[in-house]
Amino acid sequence: MEVNTNLSEKAQRDFLLVQRASKGDQKAYADLMGRYRDAIYFMLLKMVNNPSDAEDLTIEAFGKAFKNINQYAPNYAFSTWLFKIATNNCIDFIRKKKMNHVSLDHQDEEHEKAASHNIQSNTPDPEEHLITQQKAKLMRDVVAKLKPRYRKLIELRYFKEFSYEEIAEELELPIGTVKAQLFRARELLFNILKHTGSKI
Repeated sequence: MEVNTNLSEKAQRDFLLVQRASKGDQKAYADLMGRYRDAIYFMLLKMVNNPSDAEDLTIEAFGKAFKNINQYAPNYAFSTWLFKIATNNCIDFIRKKKMNHVSLDHQDEEHEKAASHNIQSNTPDPEEHLITQQKAKLMRDVVAKLKPRYRKLIELRYFKEFSYEEIAEELELPIGTVKAQLFRARELLFNILKHTGSKI
């Protein structure tokens, strides 16, 4: 791929970083993330109005962009491509959240309908419970394959539901390091799941 000379100087510098990143240069990934993390975060924060969701969506946006970095075409700026990925991912997230809210709003109505037909237990059926247990076990087995520092981060964030600030305090690390390492840990998890063919 050749650099598009119509791109601004900044976009051309980004493109050179993208080329390095696509060859596996970790520093290039870090540089790209450093350039756009705050801008992406604040854009997503405006969309979801929730700092924790905005943090997670920022990491997801970079994850998707870096996973598909070979699909980036230099006929427009990398930042344009990245912001489009982040926006689309966020819209999907909002749509799913709204669907969940709708189903919760109608839950009482549905329960009444079900009760009028037959008496149902509120507890999940044994098969459903078993599937949930198996998924949790699979997730823990996969996490156990990570290096100790990544394993600890995933456990604190997703099993114990610590905030980024709480993790930083617990591990005595700067919050930026926690976010960067969590991003890497999620990437490693994704790769393990992809190679084992497991689905969570």
